[in-house]
Amino acid sequence: MDIRLIPPSAAYAEQVMAYRDAMLANRSSFDGCAGLEDCASYEEWADFENRLKRCYGEGYVPSDVYLAVRAEDDRLVGIIDCRHHLSPFLLQYGGNVGYSVHPAERGKGYAGEMLRLLLEICRKRGVARLLITCDKDNEASRRAIVKNGGVLENEVADDVGLGDSGVIQRYWIDL
Repeated sequence: MDIRLIPPSAAYAEQVMAYRDAMLANRSSFDGCAGLEDCASYEEWADFENRLKRCYGEGYVPSDVYLAVRAEDDRLVGIIDCRHHLSPFLLQYGGNVGYSVHPAERGKGYAGEMLRLLLEICRKRGVARLLITCDKDNEASRRAIVKNGGVLENEVADDVGLGDSGVIQRYWIDL
């Protein structure tokens, strides 16, 4: 599988907004997309720092957002982000990492590969440990996490409505 993680750039603006449209049409969760569902333009979305600080206020946590681009055709297949630290909310529910895969590209192993590539970046930066969460019913996400060394710590009630099952699984990956 030949994908690469790259920082967002205007060269992918059209693909990012098409990704947004496909996710909305599929009623997909925008995990790891840094609020893309709420943005009307690429420029608005790419202003992460200002937009997300306004949105989350004191609960804002900086993150690095990456586009997962397939090498053979330069197509956006997913989006992944890594939050720099854990707020109380992220520690309980959201974790350090969020990711999503384009609806037309699911079932091809991209989530696992995206996570593997992100873990390489984190290792190089000296990150020791990451928390990744998923809905208990999201088997594809669970497989991607476990494939990359995730160890289930526990399950917590989804009191905030992030998923469908009502239960969030919390996995740690030691780097």
